[in-house]
This record gives sequence, C-alpha cells and structure tokens, in this order.
Amino acid sequence: MEFLYLKSLHIIFVITWFAGLFYIVRLFIYHTEAESKSSPEKEILQKQYKLMSKRLWYIITWPSAILATGFAIWMLVQNPAYLTMSWMLIKIGFVGLLILYHLVCQRIYSQLQNDIIKSSSFKLRMFNEVATILLFAIVFLVVLKSTINWIWGVVGIVAVGLLLMGGIQLYKKVRIKNEEE
Repeated sequence: MEFLYLKSLHIIFVITWFAGLFYIVRLFIYHTEAESKSSPEKEILQKQYKLMSKRLWYIITWPSAILATGFAIWMLVQNPAYLTMSWMLIKIGFVGLLILYHLVCQRIYSQLQNDIIKSSSFKLRMFNEVATILLFAIVFLVVLKSTINWIWGVVGIVAVGLLLMGGIQLYKKVRIKNEEE
C-alpha cells in the first residue's frame, strides 16, 4: 500500500516538473523576444519575465524535480529488483537526460536573470521540444516495458521529434510571412 502512495506522489511531481520545464522555456522565448522591443516596453516585459521565471523555477520546477526524484529513489530502495529490469535501466538513462536538460535550463535561466541572451527564440523553441521527446520516451517505456515495444517506441519518438521540428520550421515561415505583410 505504501508503495502505491509513493508511486502516486512520484507521478504527481513528475507531471508538475514537466509542466515547469515546458513553461520555463516559453518564458525564456518571450524574454528573448522582448529584447527586440523598444523602451520602455522592453524593460517592463523583461522585468516581468524575470519575476515569473523566478517564481516558476524556484517554487514549482526545482521542488518538483527534487520530489519526483526523491520518491523514485524511495521506490527503488523498497523494490531493488526494479534495478535488474532492462526497461528500468533505460528509463533511468532517460531521466538522466531529463536532469541534464533541467540543468541546461538552469544555466539559461541564470543568464537571462543577468540580462545575457545567448540563444534566439527559434533555438529556444527547438530546445523546448527536447522535453517533449523525453516525456514521450519515458512514458512509452514505462507503459510498454518490453524491449521490442521499446524499440518501436524509439522509432515513434524519432518520428514525433521530426514532426515537431518540421512544425516549428513551418511556424517560423508562417510567422515571418505574416510579419512581412
């Protein structure tokens, strides 16, 4: 019974962690796009995006990441047999990539808080899709669990990733066309 409570809490905090990761990159995009605005609009927008980012990052995203990871470790301690299952080891690998993604977001967050803009909004839109691909990979892996299904899942994830990237490219072209009109 206790395991099911841990699992429920783990899932809840994974959801809030991903919500924070999805939204923080959107705020990065808006912050970056505000750079092209004229004064005082630029300063007002960037100040607001800094505040929104700070609250999201430290009140929702970081705590969710820590709690999701903590509950996952707690479940693994209770059931160490999971560590012998290939699907779980692959999942842990994807979670490692998710943590790396989170740390890259931390770096971008810190740069923007210090008025350092190193990425275009287009690059940030592409970067935003990495979390989507990781979400698909982790969920399909946990649900399907078998190696053969996992291989098909990866093929599907690559296809989804290519579709997302194509959609972003199309969005960029439409947006540029609309701005020219």
